[in-house]
Amino acid sequence: MAKAIMIQGTMSNSGKSFLTAGLCRVFKQDGYRVAPFKSQNMALNSYITKDGLEIGRAQAMQAEACDIDPTVDMNPILLKPTSNVGSQIIVNGEVRGNMKAMDYYQRKKELIPDVMAAFERLSAEYDIIVIEGAGSPAEINLHENDIVNMGMARMAKAPVLLVGDIDRGGVFAALYGTVKLLPEEEQAMIKGLVVNKFRGDVKILEPGLDMIEERTSIPVVGVVPMEPLDIDDEDSLSDRLNQTVRGAGLDVAVIHLPHISNFTDFSAFERMDGVSLRYVRQPGMLADPDLILIPGTKNTMDDMQWLRESGMEALILRQAEKHTPIIGICGGFQLLGKKMEDPHGVEHGGSMRGMGLLDTRTVFEEAKTRTQISGVMEQGAGLWTDWQGRSVTGYEIHMGVSENLGGCRELIRLADGRIDALSNEDGSVMGSYLHGIFDTDGFAESMIRSLMKEKGMDYGSWHFDLAAHKKQEYDKLADLVRKSFDMDKIYEILKEGI
Repeated sequence: MAKAIMIQGTMSNSGKSFLTAGLCRVFKQDGYRVAPFKSQNMALNSYITKDGLEIGRAQAMQAEACDIDPTVDMNPILLKPTSNVGSQIIVNGEVRGNMKAMDYYQRKKELIPDVMAAFERLSAEYDIIVIEGAGSPAEINLHENDIVNMGMARMAKAPVLLVGDIDRGGVFAALYGTVKLLPEEEQAMIKGLVVNKFRGDVKILEPGLDMIEERTSIPVVGVVPMEPLDIDDEDSLSDRLNQTVRGAGLDVAVIHLPHISNFTDFSAFERMDGVSLRYVRQPGMLADPDLILIPGTKNTMDDMQWLRESGMEALILRQAEKHTPIIGICGGFQLLGKKMEDPHGVEHGGSMRGMGLLDTRTVFEEAKTRTQISGVMEQGAGLWTDWQGRSVTGYEIHMGVSENLGGCRELIRLADGRIDALSNEDGSVMGSYLHGIFDTDGFAESMIRSLMKEKGMDYGSWHFDLAAHKKQEYDKLADLVRKSFDMDKIYEILKEGI
């Protein structure tokens, strides 16, 4: 059975996903078979495995750092918020239904057999499992039914590294308070403290490190400096949404829907020279962009209502009249159509008028489409004209089926024979269900090149190799972890367990 080690944090956004991936990469480089694990993840950014099962995107990223395919065993429970008080519950990659937070809290211990079965399957296949916690282990109101922090560490017999975020301030109080709010037997499971996101001279920090070790009787095993790395960990995703100011070059505006999901679909544009990608939260921020992207959403009909009531829809329609290119992915694709119907109450219930930019009708069904798939651009349109005859790849996660009512051009034929992407007649408005389509090698560049030509801008000969870039960033992350952690101590902790 595998050895296990766990990363927990003093709070959300402390860097758990990032450091879990870093340790995964280090262990992989050191010759071990290593896999990530998170018993329960709450996230709107999800991923579909090769066998069509849904997990948190952070675990897919961590698997990538291990150079292995993501599997559902790496994240057996995924919660996708549908409102402020409820979530869609996904167990072993499949939807179990929607549940209010209190109902889930009272029943989640029933899922322990699913969690442990997944963990044990991984443990039988790999040498090391790096487990990620969620939020903070010191949420004392949730402690009794915990299955993701100390509860998981106990079940997996995993020693814990506790991470604090110094960039927010109060890191010593956060570390000390988290430790001391735990029962003594759980305090003893914490074998190392980590200070993350440090800026400055570590010499100035050292007296504080000595004091926190003395007061908690737990060694500090790492001080990790703040370094920019292009890695899609959960904790970094919210930072991307803060990119709201237009920069130099082509202006690409992403509509920040209230229930936005899988906005990592647009990471390709962030990496391009001459492209400024920003997120638009309110109508006054939209201005006059060169390209509008509408992302996925966990609640399409609620977000349609927000677009209408906020005035954002009116501004998007005005841009459409000017033939500004508009592309919707998944829920964004559904929003562009004429009508949405929800006969089973999957989202909102009833029917609702969409933006009417595509001649489509979407019906929400109880079964979720989940698949990795490829297809061929049989007919180009708009910014996708130059890609005609070429392949694209992506994955589908949706509960709606969109029907061409006759006024749309059909663009992509999928490998299973279905038609995916649709456009209006002049190709200025397009939609697709394929998450990750812009990660197809060269596809996003082809789009941007077409738009820059149209705008009279010089694109140059720049090319971006995503696979090579990701490998480079994971290796840089591993180097950062090696330099920042006492790796001899980490291996000692791993060997001794709890």
